Amino acid sequence: MAQVLEFKLPDLGEGLTEAEIVRWLVEVGDVVAIDQPVVEVETAKAMVEVPCPHGGVVTARFGDEGTELPVGAPLLTVAVGAPEGEVSSPSSSSTAPSASSSSGSDTDPGSGTESSGGSGNVLVGYGTGAPAARRRRIRPVRPDRMVADPPVSGAPVAGTPVAEVLVAEAPVPEGPVPVVSPLVRRLARQNDIDLRRLAGSGPHGLILRADVDRAIRAVEETTMAVPAAQPQAQAPAAAVAAAPNGERIPLRGVRGAVADKLSRSRTEIPDATCWVDADATELMAVRAAMNAATGPSAEPKVSVLALLARICTAALARFPELNATVDTEAREIVRLPGVHLGFAAQTERGLVVPVVRDAHTRSTESVGAEIARLTELARTGKLSLAQLTGGTFTLNNYGVFGVDGSTPIINHPEAAMLGVGRIMPKPWVHQGELAVRQVVQLSLTFDHRVCDGGTAGGFLRYVADCVEQPAVLLRTL
Repeated sequence: MAQVLEFKLPDLGEGLTEAEIVRWLVEVGDVVAIDQPVVEVETAKAMVEVPCPHGGVVTARFGDEGTELPVGAPLLTVAVGAPEGEVSSPSSSSTAPSASSSSGSDTDPGSGTESSGGSGNVLVGYGTGAPAARRRRIRPVRPDRMVADPPVSGAPVAGTPVAEVLVAEAPVPEGPVPVVSPLVRRLARQNDIDLRRLAGSGPHGLILRADVDRAIRAVEETTMAVPAAQPQAQAPAAAVAAAPNGERIPLRGVRGAVADKLSRSRTEIPDATCWVDADATELMAVRAAMNAATGPSAEPKVSVLALLARICTAALARFPELNATVDTEAREIVRLPGVHLGFAAQTERGLVVPVVRDAHTRSTESVGAEIARLTELARTGKLSLAQLTGGTFTLNNYGVFGVDGSTPIINHPEAAMLGVGRIMPKPWVHQGELAVRQVVQLSLTFDHRVCDGGTAGGFLRYVADCVEQPAVLLRTL
């Protein structure tokens, strides 16, 4: 007899709590092998193909493409141990859950163990070596609970916010909210219901639509009990409701992660910016000479970004104060031993910052090759979490957008970012005479906690000197 195993969305690392289903790679009724990718999801960091640790026949999928699921929510169920053709759809097995059910598995979720062998492809939260799945007895939901009083602790006070009406005295649990249905999440969001304060009536505390409906009714009864003498408290909400409805774009995925990081940077880091114009004519000439020396067919060519990256690593060696982070809890500045250089890359999915590991040990050619490789991965959405995290300093070339200057926002928790504008011909005094030169604006945004203006100015001046006279850089190599 087939055993139906439930595969839940695993913890994909880096503290991520949810992921959006981009594309299903299997259909209900398909036969999958152990560690076969079954779904492509988008997290706040990257696109990831999620392999299933079970081998068998897919009996159900949870969530359509575009649905956002929390870590720990069911992804699909697999019938393991059945002869080929015995289980072809969810209706062919009495133990297989429907797509709208919250729990139809008799196994301990995420065990990663089945009769055909364990998974060899380990993600955080599941994989090989887990004990055999234990069967749990699921207590049936009593009919009287469907019409019971809502989980409200005591009579609500007039004017109490909606979120506090629901289990107001209970501690708010941490981790993912036990909700599977996107409909339930949308219904709660539209009615300002805090799902973390609801006691689910489904199996294992799963929050069902009936639970949200009861909470909405409780809020409506509370609102009716509020004296009419408090119209001013409800005026802002009424004004919002009366306002014309514009396009609403959810802050999630890469855009949500960028928004969170930038907001945190502005909130926690007291930043300051200094800038300088530099004559990049000699740097462009050196780049042309380097590419000409390798021949016309040599690939890849040395890019301006690679030269600037190499200049940054040399400048950080002279001014290590800027290759640091601040431990706010310990009230300490942590100077980092190596330079992991991030560079901003604009893609169709949004702004990402790939990281060149150990950039201080690489040559200009090596840095350029790694930047090219990571840029291609960013464009195709195939960057891993490790390639997007751990940076110590960021280089932002906004000149590709045709702008001259900017005041970059520091990539938290780093301490500084160098911004580079476009390189364009401008009038410039060269050797005492007015001439047309290739000029670029450089800007440095730095955390004023790690250094003062003298250090930041010295760093920026050294970078500008290397741009204007590349021979300055050769003396330190």
